[in-house]
Amino acid sequence: MIRTISTEEITKNIRQMCIEANHYLSPDMEKTLKDAVETEESPLGKKILNQLQENLMIAGEEMIPICQDTGMAVVFVEIGQEVHLEGELLEDAVNEGVRQGYVDGFLRKSVVGDPILRENTKDNTPAVIHYSIVAGDKVKLTLAPKGFGSENMSRVFMLKPADGIEGVKQAILTAVKDAGPNACPPMVVGVGVGGTFEKCALLAKQALTRPVDEHSQNPYIKELEEEMLEKINRLGIGPGGLGGTITALAVNINTYPTHIAGLPVAINICCHVNRHVVREI
Repeated sequence: MIRTISTEEITKNIRQMCIEANHYLSPDMEKTLKDAVETEESPLGKKILNQLQENLMIAGEEMIPICQDTGMAVVFVEIGQEVHLEGELLEDAVNEGVRQGYVDGFLRKSVVGDPILRENTKDNTPAVIHYSIVAGDKVKLTLAPKGFGSENMSRVFMLKPADGIEGVKQAILTAVKDAGPNACPPMVVGVGVGGTFEKCALLAKQALTRPVDEHSQNPYIKELEEEMLEKINRLGIGPGGLGGTITALAVNINTYPTHIAGLPVAINICCHVNRHVVREI
């Protein structure tokens, strides 16, 4: 049974999601940050985490963005194959939602129309949109505004198959060490392993949108996530990069089949707010 969805609904929801994501933490991030205050062993680290909590409270109460960098909008659109979209072009509808959200929400416009000429588009469009066709008759939207303090710390490693899991571990630790305070720790570390050069980067980006209290369903990947979180937190970078035992709040790893001759690994780091909102239409 084909279900018709108006692209006006897409625009409306994206608009609301842009405003929501930039003013309120997702429930999983809120809980994880609160837990971090209790487990941080460094007095300075604990103080910084408490200041972050205060900042988040003020943002929610006074409708002030939780960070001055309100990011470039990254949108994952999962379209059920039994959905018929009616109205304007889907890409235009998504970008219109971003435009309305950033203009009406008085959010900082950080997108430039050309990477070299660098003239601001003045409405934070275009978004970076990833489409996929899935089963069902619904459209699932995931919005993740990505600030570039952490985005600039992203890395791709084209490892050799012989590097194996130890090579993957070293790549993750190298990326986090190199990021240091620049990624606004405590951070969430998204990792993509497998596929091709571009696929592993997409896997890493998607990993950041997984709730931080949910591990991979693959047993050995779950163990790897736990091991890497422990090792990262032993680096001593700490909240704000000023030392402590909570450098990362979570390590989320996604994998995909790859070629016999390669082992691509991407690390996409996000700051302590790790903004993401999910809606289903």
